[in-house]
Formats: sequence, C-alpha cells, structure tokens
Amino acid sequence: MRPENEAFVPALGYRWLTPLYDVVVRATTRERRFKRALIGQAGILPGQRVLDLATGTGTLAIWIKQAQPAAEVTGVDVDPEILARAERKARLAHAEISLRQARSDTLPFPARYFDRVMSSLFFHHLTWQDKVRTAGELFRVMRPGAELHVADWGRPANPLMRGLFLAVQCLDGFATTRDNVAGRLVGLFEQAGFREVAESRRFSTVLGTLSLYRAVRPGA
Repeated sequence: MRPENEAFVPALGYRWLTPLYDVVVRATTRERRFKRALIGQAGILPGQRVLDLATGTGTLAIWIKQAQPAAEVTGVDVDPEILARAERKARLAHAEISLRQARSDTLPFPARYFDRVMSSLFFHHLTWQDKVRTAGELFRVMRPGAELHVADWGRPANPLMRGLFLAVQCLDGFATTRDNVAGRLVGLFEQAGFREVAESRRFSTVLGTLSLYRAVRPGA
C-alpha cells in the first residue's frame, strides 16, 4: 500500500509471484500458528468491528470471521488482483467479510470506527515515512480503547535468525525492512499516540524472527 503517486509493491515483491503467495507464506512463516496466536491475542468480541489491514489473499480476515462469526470483519488492500483472490477464498470458505481496495495511509472509513485493527506481514514493505503515515491513519480510524494487533518481522532473536532474514531483505528490499530488524515498530506505534505498546511474542521461522505486537488507542 503506497501513496497514490507511487506504484505499490505486490505481496511477494513481484506480480508474477502473486499466485504463489499462499504457498510461500504457509511454507516459510508457520502461518497457522502465528495467525491463530494473533487472533487469540486480539480477543475479538461479538459485534466488534475488525479491520484487517493489507489483507492480501484474505487468510487472516477469513480466520477472524470463523473464530468470531458475530464480528464485522473488513479487509483492505491496494492490490485489486490479490483482492480478487481473497474474494474467491472467502466465498469458498462461506465467510462473510467485506473487502475494500484502499491505501493504508488514506483509509475510506470515518474516525473512531474500528474496535480492533489487525495486520500481518505488511509494515516491512513500507518506508519509514509510510510507516509513520499508516500508523497515524490507524490511530484515526480506531475507537478510544480499541486495540492494534500486528504480526511482522522483528528484531532477530539470534545470529542465525539474522542471517535467515537476509532472504526477506533481498526480496522485499533493505530500505524498508531495516526498521523491523532494528526493532523500531514499538517506537513507531508509540510515536503515533498508541499506549501499552509491546512486543508480545516471537516465533522463529526459516526466514527469521516473526514478532507479534499489541497496542491500545487511548482516549475517552
């Protein structure tokens, strides 16, 4: 998800790799385990509005709906091709989710709208400036007391994890991923105004350390 005058980066860096996205993520990130953990961490309640930012092929949004059928789940992504895949997957899974095409820094929702915002493997695609704009936009669309739950690459747990993460950096770019390696996502969310920001859990994968983060949007 990029500003309007910039080309967005496809999910795996190149459009020709998009059909392989689900297979690659499943094989390299312990997807089921970390996404189930993220959903459990969010503690979504019936009737809550949930945003899946950069939903991709919709896996997380579909699993959220299956875990809490009474929640209102919306997935957004800037890539129309990957959204079409998400729509087909949701239909096959009989999951009633809403899918919208939008950029992460200009979301088409009113202020204080969502109770939960979720995101998986997205922030490492953004430059620091775009990360800042996106975090600010998430703060805008979240209700006071709403929670942000993010899964993304984090500070490597050891030298092996650091070495493995070079594969991600070669594919997705060193400029955008260095913030994740440096562990700057906690500071990013704090800078946007979130409170109780923490890295809550880590997973070792064949591509490096994957971290879960949580934060709360304060206010009355």
